Amino acid sequence: MTKVLVLNGPNIQRLGTREPEIYGSDTFEDLKKSCVEFGKTQDFEIDFRQTDDEATIIKWLHEAADNKLPVIINPAAFTHYSYAMRDAAAMHTAPLIEVHISNPQSREEFRHFSVLAGVADGAIAGFGIDSYRLALSALKKLIK
Repeated sequence: MTKVLVLNGPNIQRLGTREPEIYGSDTFEDLKKSCVEFGKTQDFEIDFRQTDDEATIIKWLHEAADNKLPVIINPAAFTHYSYAMRDAAAMHTAPLIEVHISNPQSREEFRHFSVLAGVADGAIAGFGIDSYRLALSALKKLIK
């Protein structure tokens, strides 16, 4: 099995209660369970993490680079302004896919820009928590 880091930024742990009209009614635990179970079908061991702390995400990205671990990342609000996170992601040594539950392009203008876009291998957005499964499927193809 290939170990995959699934990293989540601020407020993702609030799924199910935070703006369900945008993010849906699935909870953080639903998301985690979905990733772990689908990951098994792709021969992935999912290491699922969430933090509201920018420094922690940067450390996790360093860990992924040092250990050549593939990454699925939902940077959440960090998407739009965390150049430190972008620089850490640029060091990736295995595929890195950006994922979003909602479609940032259909939302407020400040959400239209991703600092990760230029360093990620790809991005998937707008499909609810299915965005993660789509990203894991894409990751499987990138690894082959």
